[in-house]
Amino acid sequence: MKICQIIYTYPPHATGGADIYAERISKELSIKGHEVVVITTQPYNGLSSIKSSSKLENGIKVHRFYPLNIYSWTNTAEKSLLMKTIWNAFDIWNLHAYFAIKNILKEENPDVVHIHTPTWISLSAFDAIKSLKIPFVFTVHEYILLCRRVSLLHANGEVCDNPRSICKLYQKISRKIVSSKPDLVLSPSNFVLKMLNKNGFFPESRCMKLPLGITPLNEKTEKKYDHIDIIYTGALIGHKGVDILINAFKNLKHDHIKLHIVGKGEKMDDLIELAGPDDRIIFYGFLDGNELTSLQEKANITVMPSIWYENSPMAIYESFKYGTPVIGSEIGGIPELIDEKVNGCLFEPGNIKDLQDILQYLVENPLELEKLESGAYKSSQKYDMNLHIKNLEKLYEETSGK
Repeated sequence: MKICQIIYTYPPHATGGADIYAERISKELSIKGHEVVVITTQPYNGLSSIKSSSKLENGIKVHRFYPLNIYSWTNTAEKSLLMKTIWNAFDIWNLHAYFAIKNILKEENPDVVHIHTPTWISLSAFDAIKSLKIPFVFTVHEYILLCRRVSLLHANGEVCDNPRSICKLYQKISRKIVSSKPDLVLSPSNFVLKMLNKNGFFPESRCMKLPLGITPLNEKTEKKYDHIDIIYTGALIGHKGVDILINAFKNLKHDHIKLHIVGKGEKMDDLIELAGPDDRIIFYGFLDGNELTSLQEKANITVMPSIWYENSPMAIYESFKYGTPVIGSEIGGIPELIDEKVNGCLFEPGNIKDLQDILQYLVENPLELEKLESGAYKSSQKYDMNLHIKNLEKLYEETSGK
């Protein structure tokens, strides 16, 4: 089968979990003998970058182009409200992206298209696919159809339950563009699907949950308990709630515990200041490869302290892979992964005392922690990437009729 993956960025320009996921399934599908092509964006690098170009990358044909706009998504300098408004208007429905994607699809003629986060490529990708009558699947990784911030948070960091008029207008526009187009809508959590359905999206599309996939280890990583290592991996931005974790950890008076914070973001300096002189708290910045694996293997507890509607964080899947239980906020799709007192624990979002009490109990009861670690490792077997790819293949066949 010839499969086209469309994703806003793709390694080496990856910016988030959705593009890493798209790369993983592209490689796995290619290994299984499918012909995989990728359509993605590239940073602006002169006029030549506007035109689509392609090359083989790890056996996969990757088409890249810069979607014409008033500034590049890699340009992070502060922009005026007017410039942001114009940029967002182009990003909602980009005429240049529409024709670029349509021309590539005409050239490649895939059996099925799988589109991921449409930011930067714009919602015009949906129209380009449908105009050619190609069957297609859409995986919802976040909330771009509901919120231009993506996070469903107000500027002050509070969860948005009642969108402003301008946001409702945007939702109406995006709903009109995309709702009747995908043949199949996937999401790793039911929470996100219900949120979209509640807001009138995809009434005519088949919608279903498909958890993410990982490559599980053949045997559980052995842990030590004379020293308890707590880890957070992810972006250091406000709605991830890392300040809540630091405050809860600082209230613990044990000397045999450490908090390892892996990641970068706009709140990093503030969080380092919040941690203060507590030498039990270690900041690493961005880690990859063996350094990250080494930390994940020895970690006794992973904490996901988010205060926003997380979809299905890959950090939780990866934690289970190493037999590490997760303490997570009871918000969004997180509770769908955490089975209370089996592979982790849930706490009230933003509640420092609630998180502190759970951490203290586990630190002081290593036998309970060991039970959770066994449960976490068993959970990883459910999310085997081989099973995930088999499910995808079946869904592609059903969608394309081939």
